[in-house]
Amino acid sequence: MALTKQIIVESVAEKLDLKPLQAKGIIEELLEIMKSTLAAEEDIMISGFSKFQVKKKSPRKGRNPATSKEMILDGRRVVVFKCSGKLRDRINEGQ
Repeated sequence: MALTKQIIVESVAEKLDLKPLQAKGIIEELLEIMKSTLAAEEDIMISGFSKFQVKKKSPRKGRNPATSKEMILDGRRVVVFKCSGKLRDRINEGQ
């Protein structure tokens, strides 16, 4: 089962003894800060968890699967997630 925003909101509300609406506002604001930071092409570093980076991808050759016609795909920006060593160790505990 995937961890959804709703489950995060409920968990934060329970752990911090907040009303669900208050927790939702906090989570929404955090996500907006993260979105605007990434849109400005700045990195997000969360100690002990991860680093989010925006990487630029160059234009590349591609192919239309319906027609097999070759084309050039535009460059784009993608978000890359790199987990911290602490998170990697925790994920791999007991293996």
